[in-house]
Amino acid sequence: MDTKGDIPGKAPTGSDTGKTDSKAAGMNPYVGLVSSLRSAWLTGKTRAAEHRVSQLEALGRFLDDKKQPILDAMASDMRKPPFEVEISEIILVKNEVNDALNNLSSWMKDEFVEKNLVTQLDTAFIRKEPYGVVLIIGPWNYPLQLILVPLVGAIAAGNCVIIKPSEISSSTEKLLAEMLPSYLDKDCFAVVTGGPAETTQLLENKFDYIFFTGSPQVGKIVMAAAAKHLTPLTLELGGKNPCYVADESDLQNVANRLVWGRCLNAGQTCVAPDYVLCSAETQEKLLPALRHAITQFFGPEPRESPDFARIISDKQFQRIQALLGSGRVAIGGQTDERERYIAPTVLADVQPSDPAMQEEIFGPVLPIVTVPNVDEAIAFINRRERPLAMYVFASDSKLVHRVLERTSSGGFGANDTIMQMTLISLPFGGIGNSGLGSYHSKFSFDTFSHHRACLLRSMGLETVNALRYPPYGERKKGLVLSTFGIKRKGTCTLL
Repeated sequence: MDTKGDIPGKAPTGSDTGKTDSKAAGMNPYVGLVSSLRSAWLTGKTRAAEHRVSQLEALGRFLDDKKQPILDAMASDMRKPPFEVEISEIILVKNEVNDALNNLSSWMKDEFVEKNLVTQLDTAFIRKEPYGVVLIIGPWNYPLQLILVPLVGAIAAGNCVIIKPSEISSSTEKLLAEMLPSYLDKDCFAVVTGGPAETTQLLENKFDYIFFTGSPQVGKIVMAAAAKHLTPLTLELGGKNPCYVADESDLQNVANRLVWGRCLNAGQTCVAPDYVLCSAETQEKLLPALRHAITQFFGPEPRESPDFARIISDKQFQRIQALLGSGRVAIGGQTDERERYIAPTVLADVQPSDPAMQEEIFGPVLPIVTVPNVDEAIAFINRRERPLAMYVFASDSKLVHRVLERTSSGGFGANDTIMQMTLISLPFGGIGNSGLGSYHSKFSFDTFSHHRACLLRSMGLETVNALRYPPYGERKKGLVLSTFGIKRKGTCTLL
């Protein structure tokens, strides 16, 4: 289970720009907001390249001007270290903003396509048009990055946007609600706060596109709501990301990269390695390397480290704590409910039936399941839902490619964790239970754009067009098929 979308209700916080007096009258409280944004979109205001650029630049200024409030908000929400905020939240959004500004003119250009014989004198192209009014629903674990990176794509594509941050990361939600609107065009962009009740009311409205990041369980609810209006959507979900460690590996390097990936943001990362598959012999060699890495990163008492975050809520703390009974605690295991602290923990000899293997952990706990060889590891992975990410550590490149070719996942990383999502030239998204659609850089622009097929013909050459008109005949059919048909290119065999 990807718990980043598990949102208990609470009263709205911050300046809820979506509320209207219609609530008192028993109407949906967001009808007026959605209607006003649609009116703004219909004016064509957001389609202009100048407007898109101005809003992207404004978003960049927000990140620069509010850097310290952002750091403070995330420290309040989950004691996230400033270093982690900068590398996993702020810089990733700034990279997307700058990349969009650098490439927007080329992304917006019509894409001309090949033509058949009949249309050689015509103009055929794909026009990238905005969908209209877009809803972006964000999670609590990366409450800035995972709401603003999609927003970059939606702005670049020329849409009007409502963003709905998670109320669980309440300080960041409040910051976005109170500070972001003063940077963006209020006619075209809005922030709505609140919990499940507000989200449910939002989803009752007709949007032209919905982008949701959260759990598969909530993703199904969002998809059902979108289906009522036939609204297209992207679902960024999650799952249990496997990591196979081959016997022939540099185990200290493996341990360093595993611990970093598992403990970043106290493990509350949708692409973190969720469990390790390796042989029993490798497990015993890997454990001291993991212990060494944890000590090197966080000292002998990680609770005292300024570089180790906390669990977001009491509910999440209790859920993760209940998983510690799986297998045996080989490293860590200490908890403090008052601080919502769970130590970097490694569970050894975990069985597939154990609780830790039934849901996405979403905390600083790493189970190890032993398998005799890579074939058994591949079979184990393929018996489960397809994950958002998959990792393999091996010195043998053939083994790496074997795992790559025989498994399926949203993303894939060899000999490291998480780093694939920092490369914005790669699409980020899941498959099957871990998501639908992808984004980042131009993939975001394409996600929030309708690709309109356009063919511009002249009024002349009616003699040629007449070939397709009734009355039909064998001669006409032969001529039409020869002009419309595509023939396979010739092949040759090298002797």
